[in-house]
Amino acid sequence: MNADNAGLDPVHRLRRLRRSPALRRLVREHALTADHLIRPLFVREGERVREPIAAMPGQCRLSVDRAVEEAVATWEAGVPAVVLFGVVERKDAAGSGAADPNGPVQRAVRAMKAAAPELAIMTDVCLCAYTDHGHCGVLGEDGVDNDATLPLLAAAAASHAEAGADVVAPSAMMDGQVEAIREELDAQGHAGVAILAYAAKYASAYYGPFREAAGSAPRSGDRRGYQMDPPNVREALREVAADVEQGADMVMVKPALAYMDVVRAVREMTNLPLAAYNVSGEYAMVKAAAERGWIDERAVVLETLTGLRRAGADMIITYHACEVARWLSES
Repeated sequence: MNADNAGLDPVHRLRRLRRSPALRRLVREHALTADHLIRPLFVREGERVREPIAAMPGQCRLSVDRAVEEAVATWEAGVPAVVLFGVVERKDAAGSGAADPNGPVQRAVRAMKAAAPELAIMTDVCLCAYTDHGHCGVLGEDGVDNDATLPLLAAAAASHAEAGADVVAPSAMMDGQVEAIREELDAQGHAGVAILAYAAKYASAYYGPFREAAGSAPRSGDRRGYQMDPPNVREALREVAADVEQGADMVMVKPALAYMDVVRAVREMTNLPLAAYNVSGEYAMVKAAAERGWIDERAVVLETLTGLRRAGADMIITYHACEVARWLSES
């Protein structure tokens, strides 16, 4: 605006549509609802156990009976899905407990289906929490043996499907894991079970609290040889394309907050439902800052999850799921 126009109204006053809550609602471009949320639960062995996770305030390792209680509460809160992670004490080099039909995840799936039949139950499919070395696959002479791991992942996924899981979610980042799992599910009569592929899963520093929670930190080395290198985006699109070709029904980007550009890039390349995982480190940072009074936890969480929706995520896995459902119902 030059001096000759001083005092005159500009033609475009974008603030006109921000003047009231009702107007803002009318022109809001993206919505966040409880329907977009998935709640993670850690299921361990034992009975009547609710073991707090120090690095994740408000989260616990739950025995099957307590996990079922939380599943029912999740459904009653309006959140449509949970994803289960197993925590076991007995581990071996092949992670054989992952496919144990009496493992905590398998028992939890059966019990949850009985107690909350409408809840969508997803299960993480990986070996890291079940191997004595903490890697996501079996070890060979040159590190993790990709091809030797595939049938073990497929067997674990089939055991989850047999228990009643609606969706299996392979997270090991083994090449060909989606195809191997799809073939095994179909061969075992579980053609209706969907696959949510951890398609673009990065070797991230944000996973620290999760590894404490699940007891899944590698004993030696790291996972950079099979999880993605954080600087790469084009590679993520190749990973997603491979999983789509192999039969994935849904795809995921993990972590979420530092990877919104990847979420957007994946959204633009595929019409498959897209999930973003708001991971443990992201959760822990918010909790720590909120406990010190440095941020408004509710406002920050809602803004973050709305940002993920804006980036293109259809679903968000978040440890704040039930809290967010409550906050949204109150607004």
